[in-house]
Amino acid sequence: MTHGKEIIPTPYYKYDMRLLDETLSRISDELRPYNNYHLHYAVKANTNPDVLKRIAAQGFGADCVSGGEIRAALAAGFPANSISYAGVGKADWEIRLALEAGIECFNVESIAELEIIAEIATELNMVAPVCFRINPDVGAHTHANITTGMAENKFGIAKEDMVKVIRMAEQMPAIKCIGLHFHIGSQILDMQDFLDLALRINELQDQLDEAGIETLPIINVGGGLGVDYDDPDKHPFADFHSYFSTYTDNLRLRSGQQVIFELGRAVVAQIGQLVTRVLYVKEGTVKKFVIVDAGMTELIRPALYDAKHHIVNVTAEQRGDAVLEKYDVVGPICESSDVFATDLLLPHTQRGDIISIASAGAYGETMASQYNCRPLPKVVLEW
Repeated sequence: MTHGKEIIPTPYYKYDMRLLDETLSRISDELRPYNNYHLHYAVKANTNPDVLKRIAAQGFGADCVSGGEIRAALAAGFPANSISYAGVGKADWEIRLALEAGIECFNVESIAELEIIAEIATELNMVAPVCFRINPDVGAHTHANITTGMAENKFGIAKEDMVKVIRMAEQMPAIKCIGLHFHIGSQILDMQDFLDLALRINELQDQLDEAGIETLPIINVGGGLGVDYDDPDKHPFADFHSYFSTYTDNLRLRSGQQVIFELGRAVVAQIGQLVTRVLYVKEGTVKKFVIVDAGMTELIRPALYDAKHHIVNVTAEQRGDAVLEKYDVVGPICESSDVFATDLLLPHTQRGDIISIASAGAYGETMASQYNCRPLPKVVLEW
């Protein structure tokens, strides 16, 4: 496909940077009335350097889940003291990197991890700031693979152990507990889930009061706000107002407490589309297959989560084709799960047509792989 004078081979990602700027502005407008609300962008959603630099320039912090993400955040201009580091499996080198960089805090997910962080901080003659990720046992109305707040998930410390681990941290000279961290899942559209989390945090803070534990300065409520994958043109922005208002109306904060939100998908999902080309239209016994040159190596969400994306035949729309036909849209990867959509109504489709897969700005490029020895997709920025 031609972009300016350059011919970009498909498949590739295209990012609408003007939409990103408007999204960031809307978030800033929602946060402006609250001097104790802070956004940490969830870097894992999209690690493209240009995207990261744009978000950092807006003054937001970063939520990282690996040493590599910490390095990417620092390189993009996120201040170290606005970086939080989560994840159940922090390696020793990653802990050292985070300590030496001077990050804001570790979101600690187990007693075993706490002990190693304390050990490494002691070796470095440093004090590690930590928030404890407490598993609130709050369900989320989303796909099972992206629900993270239930008791059986691998993430977080059981809420019943909260007081114990804080007491343990108080006895460690190399540890300073500064807050609590929560995250219940991703692609959540029902605000009741966030209300339930706010009420559970209220309960847990009451327990800390009863235990005589001093007020912790940070409450990190995680992220999880979803976007409209069905009609991204009609709803290019997540419902930021309802999201932040749910916490404002229901979360009982103590004096001086700061609230951190970790949004990723809601920031970048709608800015991206995966552009691909039709290789073949295969007539099966029962079905018609549109075989495109993008696959699960470029966008794994449909195979991993049964995710649905809005798909458009750009070329057919330009031709003015109006008659709809039913197709399965599939990729070239040697896996039966390499399917973008089944029984999808599209205008008459033929070899060479350009297909756009929308809402691919989050968990698309960043999860791309080189399975089948395929090259990683290129990226085009639109301003």
